[in-house]
Amino acid sequence: MDAIDAARAVVEEHHPVARAAFLGGSVVTGRRTAMSDLDIVVLLHGSPAPYRASLRSGEWPVEMFVHTEATWHAYTQREVRKRRSPLLWMCADGILLFDKDGVGTRLAAEARKLTVAGPPTVSAEEIDDRRYAITDLLDDLVGSTDQGERLFIATELVRRAGELALAADGSWNGGGKWLARRLETSAPGLSMRLHDGLREVLAGRIEPLAAVVDEVLEQVGGRLWAGYQRDGTP
Repeated sequence: MDAIDAARAVVEEHHPVARAAFLGGSVVTGRRTAMSDLDIVVLLHGSPAPYRASLRSGEWPVEMFVHTEATWHAYTQREVRKRRSPLLWMCADGILLFDKDGVGTRLAAEARKLTVAGPPTVSAEEIDDRRYAITDLLDDLVGSTDQGERLFIATELVRRAGELALAADGSWNGGGKWLARRLETSAPGLSMRLHDGLREVLAGRIEPLAAVVDEVLEQVGGRLWAGYQRDGTP
């Protein structure tokens, strides 16, 4: 069954009185793979929203994100503050499957407006926190002679360096494959250079990865360790 028809059938089966529904994610783009699932946002008048559920419908894996209009706003506001909102993007870039009373059209317009506006500005304190954490990991990488340790240190460095690059650019953050995709737009070539650096670490050479990470750090002031301080919570 076509993805759009399958998604409509899922909503009809589980929430026949839904106000609106969106189909988002990779399945509606050229990045669709054999493992792509149906990411469906459903808008209800009330209970049992909000909830999310994973299920199967025929051959399709399905992730369903069920909200009221009020909870949609609450969840997206919370996610936007974290500069990463899958819910927002599913409605901004997704396909509006149906819209019985206009709520889908309103939320799609709001989602597109917010995604174009970009995420909140990253505070100087958060940037310094990220610089400190990455500096500490770089020291760990240099000091470690255990390949098992190096694997996990380097993997964490790749993720944190990518997130810092996005934060420095004022771009939306992402997790997993979406971190790589956000970097393609924000910092072309960086994802592949981090990938190559990780491969070098696995081959026993840490210098290439450290050099790429240092380039990212230099965008926000370089390494930070001595003098870093944060007050604790009483």
